[in-house]
Amino acid sequence: MGTLQMIVRRLGLGVFVMWGCVTLIFVIVRLAPGDQATVALGPDATAAEVEAARERLGLDDPLPLQYLSYIGRVLALDFGDSYRLGQPAMDAVLDRFPSTLQLALAAMAIAVVFGLILGCIAGGRPNGPVDRAMSAVAISLQSFPTFWVGIMLILFFALNLRVLPSAGSGSLSHLVLPAVTLALPQIAIVARLTRSSLAESMQEAYVQTARSKGLTEPQVLVGHALKNSLIPVVTIIGLQTGVLLGGSVVVENVFAWPGLGSLIVDSVSARDYSVVQAAALLIAAVVVVLNLLADLTYARLDPRIRVEATG
Repeated sequence: MGTLQMIVRRLGLGVFVMWGCVTLIFVIVRLAPGDQATVALGPDATAAEVEAARERLGLDDPLPLQYLSYIGRVLALDFGDSYRLGQPAMDAVLDRFPSTLQLALAAMAIAVVFGLILGCIAGGRPNGPVDRAMSAVAISLQSFPTFWVGIMLILFFALNLRVLPSAGSGSLSHLVLPAVTLALPQIAIVARLTRSSLAESMQEAYVQTARSKGLTEPQVLVGHALKNSLIPVVTIIGLQTGVLLGGSVVVENVFAWPGLGSLIVDSVSARDYSVVQAAALLIAAVVVVLNLLADLTYARLDPRIRVEATG
């Protein structure tokens, strides 16, 4: 019953988050200079043509009325049509979403594997030379601009070594460079969090008890300390996967990856409100689901969370 209550609470919070996201995007795109009618018709359009287009698109209505109309359509699962693409906005978003999801999941998988390895190496012997070296590597990974890393990887692996394609999609080899570029800052985040959590766990009494039983240091680390250290890591993985979904715009444009990033950039430039709002709503919904899965996972890892949920 406690788990069900937690799910209901998280879903209720998720609905509020999605409403806030939709509202914020609605306001931002309409406060930007220019509007959909002006951009769609081009600079040669007459004032009468622009005014007619504004009336047809409902842009001449007061902003609160536009907002209420849009919220009503969203509740009816009608996200509007893209004037630029000539198709329903959500269909255009869903066509691109699998590519962005594939890129984000690949990047997070790389980040989790290498982040946990680096974090375990550093956290197993905290404050030692290896720990300091790993911390320096982690800070470096977070410091490099994503677009610069992408360009450097293209120059080295695509142009110099010619072992990987520089752009596009269609095969696993096309996924490698953008996924690694997107994953590098996340490796640092996972590694630093794993290191600090593991270093704290290694000082607990149950770890000393395990050592006194004659277990080797790897057995103590993996079999006892690591499980209790994963709770904050699982939380950050859920949060950062959502960040990757929404923050892959730069990487997708550097590598010409056909995902949501390029679609959103083009739609913002064209003031294609329907597509921008549909993309924001979908990303918000995915983030809510990922956070719920993260909550359920660390509730499984730590029984105390389930006990608190029933209280």
